[in-house]
Amino acid sequence: MLTSVKNEKVKNWRKLHKKKTRDQAQAFLIEGFHLIEEAHCSNWEILEIIYQADVEVNEEWLCYPHYQVSDHVMEAISETKAPQGIMAVVAKKDASNLEVKRALLVDQVQDPGNLGTMIRTADAAGFDTVILGNGTVDLFNDKVIRSTQGSLFHLQITEADLLAEVTRLKQAGVAIWSTGLDNARYYHDIPIPDKLAIIVGNEGAGVSPQLMELADQHIKIPIYGQAESLNVSIAAAILMYEAVKK
Repeated sequence: MLTSVKNEKVKNWRKLHKKKTRDQAQAFLIEGFHLIEEAHCSNWEILEIIYQADVEVNEEWLCYPHYQVSDHVMEAISETKAPQGIMAVVAKKDASNLEVKRALLVDQVQDPGNLGTMIRTADAAGFDTVILGNGTVDLFNDKVIRSTQGSLFHLQITEADLLAEVTRLKQAGVAIWSTGLDNARYYHDIPIPDKLAIIVGNEGAGVSPQLMELADQHIKIPIYGQAESLNVSIAAAILMYEAVKK
């Protein structure tokens, strides 16, 4: 049993809460039985299982390297208020040059809860791809991971320059819709193309002008009450479910 937070392996686990370390290690932490099961069933590479002495590890997970730790060490590694007593280190997956039919492109969204919710909704709506642009919160941020409820393991998700990705997608015959008010049409008035990517933008500034210029269509959602706007994750949900009607 590992009982000291000064143990080298424990220190390395704790460092995975930092993006720089995750990028260097090409790995990230997940916590709880549900997320570990989703990673296991989705064939992501689980590098290590970390568990407390009083926690029973699922038998099918014992094929992975596993380490028992004290309550004190688990509390030091965990980012949650009520740790479930089990965590895992998972290897990142390379998801470049994606084949796309339905994609969500995320431009500089900074709230972890918003990003996690959009990924979860994209999964529920049957989208195949999510592409995160520069300036967007890190996919492997602890709060993002928890908000996805395991959906990050079901989709093609990558971080990329959206200007380059939009150009690539257009060359592959994917229509590009961008949220925004300038020269925009209501989403329900537009025929839904066979291949579609929807761009949503920063909570305050929206989609960047450079990306909007590349879009085939600017779209908006009607506001029937007095609210000035919709939360970006709610707007994305409405548009993604509309897009899969075809």
